[in-house]
Amino acid sequence: SPWKPLLLLLLSPPAFSTSCARCAKDRRLRQKRAISERQLTRYFVDQRKVRVVGGRGGDGGHSFHSEPRKVFGGPDGGNGGDGGHVIFKADQQMKSLSSVFRFYQGFHGERGGSKNCYGANGAHMYVKVPVGTLVKEDGEVVADLTQHGEEYIAAHGGAGGRGNRFFLSNENRAPKLFTPGEPGQERVLHLELKTTAHAGLVGFPNAGKSSLLRAISRAKPAVAAYPFTTLNPHVGIVHYQDYEQVAVADIPGLVKGAHQNRGLGMAFLKHIERCRFLLYVLDLSVPQPWSQLQDLKYELEAYEKSLSERPCVVIGNKVDLAQSRINLALLREQVAERVIAVSALTGENLEELLLHLRELYDTYVKTEQSQGQSPVKW
Repeated sequence: SPWKPLLLLLLSPPAFSTSCARCAKDRRLRQKRAISERQLTRYFVDQRKVRVVGGRGGDGGHSFHSEPRKVFGGPDGGNGGDGGHVIFKADQQMKSLSSVFRFYQGFHGERGGSKNCYGANGAHMYVKVPVGTLVKEDGEVVADLTQHGEEYIAAHGGAGGRGNRFFLSNENRAPKLFTPGEPGQERVLHLELKTTAHAGLVGFPNAGKSSLLRAISRAKPAVAAYPFTTLNPHVGIVHYQDYEQVAVADIPGLVKGAHQNRGLGMAFLKHIERCRFLLYVLDLSVPQPWSQLQDLKYELEAYEKSLSERPCVVIGNKVDLAQSRINLALLREQVAERVIAVSALTGENLEELLLHLRELYDTYVKTEQSQGQSPVKW
């Protein structure tokens, strides 16, 4: 019968099913793939050389008014529009200079039209950069973008040209003169990022800074069972119950002579400048751990005066090891600062560290507010 093919189609099972667990599409959110330290080296960029050119101004218009029964209408060419600027704008969502290109140019202004119509101005080119970006030209700092939304005009756009209407005078009733638009400003700037964080983890390689940051925040710097050092700074956010957030930066491990640029020392030390207080991380398992603190303070002081005098706390890591228990008592006798013994591996005594970290943060906020300044918020 003619209804047989349709009946067979209705009775046959569908080719797919949305209720079957095996056939239905997995709607769960996939977790982000973990990025290795080698990949982070490519993604994190703290220096960039940028060539910026402002937009060219539009040419002035050249025309004469034409209307029935009005023979001598006079000049009516309008001025050209100004070129757009190239503007650097600090954005707290940006964490690296990797998304900043090597060249930027503002939009050009439009040519002046007839009937005294001015040309439109060129749109500004906004370039988002991380908070804490230094703008240098020929080695001199020309801008320091430390606040969210702060802007700096990197290249001014050129002025628009004058139309022949502009040159109208009693002596010259029919000017044919008009001027072209001016070219935009051209500059070569060096962008340098200094990590803006509340606290900085300072220590020698393999002291356990990355493991400690993983233990107190959701940051995932690379760690392993073999000795190696972090290549790029990582910033982790410590969340508290009152919704306050403290940013902790894992500064790559320093070496002796870092202030003389040994082992990429300058590239590491510049990130410590913006930290409001310091967390010295010492390895308690090595002999005489207090000598690490002396060497670290010497490197900081040799790089910048009074850098080692900022509010700080000494963190003795790897307290879960047997030798560390013995060195801990000796360390507290040798140093005058407060010593907090923790284990980033087992999580021992992390509560005391988090409480003291909040005390340092509250002190920083009160100090900034008493001086009429706004503290850095994350």
